[in-house]
Amino acid sequence: MNATLLAVALSLVSAGAYAAAAVAQSRLAGRTEPGAGVLRMLGRGAWWSAVGLNAAGALLHVAALNYGPLTLVQPLGALTLVVAVPLGARAAGRRVGRVEWRGTALTLLGLGALLLTAGGSAPHETLTLPEALGVGAATMAVVAGLSRPGARPGLRHAAASGITSGVASALTQTLTVAVTDHSGGPLFSWRLLTVALLVSTFAMGGLLLSQTAYRGGLGAPLAVVTLANPVAAAAIGLALLGERLQGGPVSLVLALLGTVAAVRGVILLSRAQARNADPGGVAEGPAPVDPVPSRVVIGSPRPAAVPEPVAVRAGGAPYP
Repeated sequence: MNATLLAVALSLVSAGAYAAAAVAQSRLAGRTEPGAGVLRMLGRGAWWSAVGLNAAGALLHVAALNYGPLTLVQPLGALTLVVAVPLGARAAGRRVGRVEWRGTALTLLGLGALLLTAGGSAPHETLTLPEALGVGAATMAVVAGLSRPGARPGLRHAAASGITSGVASALTQTLTVAVTDHSGGPLFSWRLLTVALLVSTFAMGGLLLSQTAYRGGLGAPLAVVTLANPVAAAAIGLALLGERLQGGPVSLVLALLGTVAAVRGVILLSRAQARNADPGGVAEGPAPVDPVPSRVVIGSPRPAAVPEPVAVRAGGAPYP
């Protein structure tokens, strides 16, 4: 089988595993209190099911990265969104809304445009040790900024999760290419050990960040993860690994249009998520009754009835 087709096939199966893991994480997040710690999650079987599905998706993804470039393999992860949105709606006992379908379609069209610009050659370059350390430090700085308290924490944690996962994929490609390279270089070196440590750190960090992001719902956070992941990985591939977009300036315009469409799809999914979280809006009902009247009129007490004097005769008998 052609290396590119094998990378695509492995990516498709990987996307299915990641979609099932995202739904499992979302359901677990909905049953977990906001203040629950990591140790409490580790005691739940649902968490380990999600970890197993993520591990299966990651192994398939690593295999795909051995046959295809980052700019090809990463955008195929968008299929996770196609599978996870209807799966999440079914798990919640509802149908997928029209806005959710539109958001999903726009996100996929945008990522499809990015996929058309991707190169198709097998990877052959790897990150040097200074490059890997620089990528790791920059990623940690970005994640720290996105994790600060503020508005829309779910989407910001989702962006941080997508970035860390994309960087982990780029570093994983360095490992797979270096290990499978038959140039006779050492299998174990400080560079590979450092890259392996960064991969494990960012992979676990991305998993925990996505778990936090899914507390508010599945659609919009998963769309942000799906969008940020290939963008981060492609940026590393284009800047440091010698990968190129196909088609020259035209591909750059197509990539920009695809990014705009994908961002619009994320916005639609975010609105649909907010609507599903509060389907009825503010409940209308009778106006609240003020227990204390705004104006109390106190009347003066009526005097007690005084009996009229009765004339009496001598001897005590009253007159008629």
